[in-house]
Amino acid sequence: MSEFHDPFPSYETMSQHDEAHGKKARRTLWNVFWLLLVVTIVEVVVGLYAVDWNLSKTFLKIFFIGFTLVKAFYIVYTFMHLGHESKWTKWVIIGPFTGFILYLIFMMVIGEGNYSMTKRLDEPAAKVEHVDGGGH
Repeated sequence: MSEFHDPFPSYETMSQHDEAHGKKARRTLWNVFWLLLVVTIVEVVVGLYAVDWNLSKTFLKIFFIGFTLVKAFYIVYTFMHLGHESKWTKWVIIGPFTGFILYLIFMMVIGEGNYSMTKRLDEPAAKVEHVDGGGH
């Protein structure tokens, strides 16, 4: 029995990880941290200077979506341990999300995102001029 008198096994000793495995895992985490930091800094710099550099809105949309997907991939791959799963498990998890992202990009490209601005159902009423009759 452990010091807490519980029937649960000691997972720390059962995992049988040595210091070499720990160093490798920590190095992977630090590499992902630095990559995500660099990507975030690049995004912030582009966001701050986009107007000064005369970057088009289409380029900015593609740029930020792409960099967001890179960050999401590394977060899921490393911190959610998807990198250690089998090929089919990865596809079952990533496939629907990829399809949804492609759908959103498709909707932006064909202009459905602007539909509410171009096809309003609540058009403002026509301007009616009031005729002041009788000196009121």
